[in-house]
Amino acid sequence: MNFRFVWLRSFRILLFPFSLMYGAIIKLRNYLYDKGYIQSIEFNFPIICIGNISVGGTGKSPMVEYLIRRWMHKYKPATLSRGYKRKTQGYVLADSRTTALDLGDEPMQFHVKFPTASVAVAEERAIAIPQLLFDRPETDFIILDDAFQHRAVKAGLNILLTDCNNLFTRDFFLPAGDLRDSRESYKRAQVIIVTKCRHDMSENQKESLIEEIMPVEGQQIFFTGIRYGVPYHIMSGAKKLISRETEVLLACGIANPHTLSQYIQENSASYEAMYYTDHYIYMIDDLLEIRKRYEKMKAKDKMIIVTEKDAVRLEKFNEELEHLPIYVQPMETYFLFNESQTFDHLIEGFINSYKAKT
Repeated sequence: MNFRFVWLRSFRILLFPFSLMYGAIIKLRNYLYDKGYIQSIEFNFPIICIGNISVGGTGKSPMVEYLIRRWMHKYKPATLSRGYKRKTQGYVLADSRTTALDLGDEPMQFHVKFPTASVAVAEERAIAIPQLLFDRPETDFIILDDAFQHRAVKAGLNILLTDCNNLFTRDFFLPAGDLRDSRESYKRAQVIIVTKCRHDMSENQKESLIEEIMPVEGQQIFFTGIRYGVPYHIMSGAKKLISRETEVLLACGIANPHTLSQYIQENSASYEAMYYTDHYIYMIDDLLEIRKRYEKMKAKDKMIIVTEKDAVRLEKFNEELEHLPIYVQPMETYFLFNESQTFDHLIEGFINSYKAKT
């Protein structure tokens, strides 16, 4: 255990009194919603909420992409996000002129990868949903991205994600811990997905985690892992495999780079990392620093790896990127224990239950 980690953990323990105050506020807020003193708006339309109760990367974006990819050929999906760190305000619907500055990085990633899906951002989801349905009346269902803790809208299906390596059951309120909502809030979800699991997870490990989570009656729990594809050049799209002879410079600004770092470490000769804060807005000086670090690497076979989320924030430097070996590492979620069909059947049944009412 390194000194920096010990120091950081010790510092967060000192913030425990603030966590108690934060937790009291959150519990009061949830009580007011639960008792109906604060009303949630419910729509007679299939709305799927993807979220978590902790800060940090639990795999929300890959799960949103899974739903779009799985159903875009049969239904007309739409996504609605807050659009974190965008330069615009209010409701914005993506079109051919939209950039990451208009939408934020994750919604822009959805728009780039799935141009036939409707992608919108707004601070006030309750106001944006009717506007989105007015603009895109062909929409069959809406995915609310990162909205589980925002209770102004009551989704018909809540999918709660929790990282296998950092279950919400083992955490505490911010700032001493990573919880932004109370642990008891998991009971509001119809589906819980344990993400970032190892591909060789055993049945005993699965049952142990289910026992720890203690699902309430009617809740379904699924387990997913991350599958990495072949990296492609950020500008040309040319693909390049990572091999045991490749030296990699990983540059990424995501909440939890542990899984990606581990994958690169296991599949390359060696790697260095330049970590930035989540949703980091890259400047030209950052790109120059990345180039300098790359040029210092001594291997003949070397490359720079960024995430898909980083890529949409870097594409504004198209001229500078043209001659740099920056490759985007694609990733997608997959279900363990042959449970993808069960999950897909659940989602389709939910969508069709609304169609049956009309």
